Amino acid sequence: MSQREGFGVSDPTHEELLADIGQAYYLDNRSKVEIATDHGISRFQVARLLDEARAEGIVHIEIRHPNRGVDVDAVALAAALGVSRVVVVKTVPDEFQQRDLQAHAAADELMREARAGMTIGISWSRTLDLAARHVSELPKCDVVQLAGALPVPGGGNPLELVQRLGKVAQGKTWPMWAPLVVDSAATANGLRRQPEIADAMRMADSLDLAVVAIGAWGPNLSTVWDRVDNAVRQDGLNHGAVAECSGRLITADGHPVKSELDPRILSVTVPQLRRTPRVIAVAQGPSRADAVRACIAAGIVHTLVVDEELAVALRGTEKLAG
Repeated sequence: MSQREGFGVSDPTHEELLADIGQAYYLDNRSKVEIATDHGISRFQVARLLDEARAEGIVHIEIRHPNRGVDVDAVALAAALGVSRVVVVKTVPDEFQQRDLQAHAAADELMREARAGMTIGISWSRTLDLAARHVSELPKCDVVQLAGALPVPGGGNPLELVQRLGKVAQGKTWPMWAPLVVDSAATANGLRRQPEIADAMRMADSLDLAVVAIGAWGPNLSTVWDRVDNAVRQDGLNHGAVAECSGRLITADGHPVKSELDPRILSVTVPQLRRTPRVIAVAQGPSRADAVRACIAAGIVHTLVVDEELAVALRGTEKLAG
């Protein structure tokens, strides 16, 4: 059986096969012969399936040269991107350490921008969960949860994130007692009518400062992508989605995506973020460069916190654009 016989390219079963073989070879260090035996195919077919997994983006390989210096002019990059400020943190090989470095930077930016009496909104990601732990002081202000819960391995509780910041700020908190993604628009509408959720979503209309994370609409680049089925993923792609921010999908030219997923999301909207005077956005990895540019085009990024590799990728795309 060839790599395209027996399975459709967009067949979920075929995609799962590509992911299983990719994991076995690249993460579990199994040989092509062993994998071929497990799946009842030849080692040559395994090689072709590994090539296909890379081509389809199911397997993504990045190579970092730690001894090559990275020189990024953050001020020049901010000007080229059209944002107020870019903060670049060192790229390190350890995933948790990388996330923590960016969390520290995001916390520093939040403390730098916060003013007494502000209404501050914060979305949820594993990086922002860590960032909340690094916020040591804030002037008295209110804190709004901008997105419902989406439990992931190694992640905390978004309600705890908001409560932690509220305790530091000594102001009122507006938690969102809901999941980020629900099974239908009808379910989402019912939850939006609940007073506590309605209050939090209404408060997102009057934010002074927001902190969000940027994902790309693709495998392993968005926690939402990883939690929905293939039909929802493909529908977003068909509508031109390249970025995901708080569950909201965004096209390359900065327009909110009105896909099947959108009415099932309980979070701040793109127009609400666009009306927010100051938005701090965090993103990691060169694979999210197009997503960052999409969010900038959407007008929802003022301060950008990125790692060196993403900064280099953004600098490269700006040179191409010029």
